Amino acid sequence: MSSRYALPLHQQTSEMLIREIAAGRIIDGERLPPERDMAAGLGIAVGTLRKALADLEQKGLLERVQGSGNYVRSRPDVESVYAMFRLELGAGGGLPTAGVLSGERVAKTADMPAFGNATDGHRIRRLRSLGGQPAAIEEIWLDGACAEHIAIEDLSDSLYLYYRQALGIWITRAEDRVGVGIVPDWAPADFGVAAGAPAGFIERIGWDREGASVEFSRTWFDPAIARYVSRLR
Repeated sequence: MSSRYALPLHQQTSEMLIREIAAGRIIDGERLPPERDMAAGLGIAVGTLRKALADLEQKGLLERVQGSGNYVRSRPDVESVYAMFRLELGAGGGLPTAGVLSGERVAKTADMPAFGNATDGHRIRRLRSLGGQPAAIEEIWLDGACAEHIAIEDLSDSLYLYYRQALGIWITRAEDRVGVGIVPDWAPADFGVAAGAPAGFIERIGWDREGASVEFSRTWFDPAIARYVSRLR
């Protein structure tokens, strides 16, 4: 059963194209294939593709030229659900999806930095894929003061979107620390790096629009699949 906060298919397509453009896999000025051919290549209906292209046009990433086609117009700082998600496939881009491994409210541990006001938090563990390839595992902690209960079945591929829609929390700033970490023992077999082996590692603290630190996360990523990318404009 899909989450009621899941992105509709046309928005998933739009977000995938936004990431492809940002990564340079679809370049500025490039003419997209005819809509029927493009929809067939993506495995979606033409009507779904047209909704996605309309979203790109509204964001200034697409120019429709009558009788000629649809042309990409690359630009920085485009509004995107995944604007703060920094992992990409090695070749660039890749639509992020996620499967929840576990979720529970537990006491914070001594090995994490101070964040939030509660002594406990909602701990969510997920397997993250890029373009359908398992690429990372995540352990996300949302401060317990932010919500009494989180229904695991309501979580969407984008937690930040879920936070906004379900909890009224907007993560507006984050600090990432990137290095190498040891894959934990709860890593599923689908993740390409075995428990106890080194992997790319990201620690993040996220702040809401009131300036309160409300989230802490750890991400272990497979460097054979994904890379951390931060573009400076």
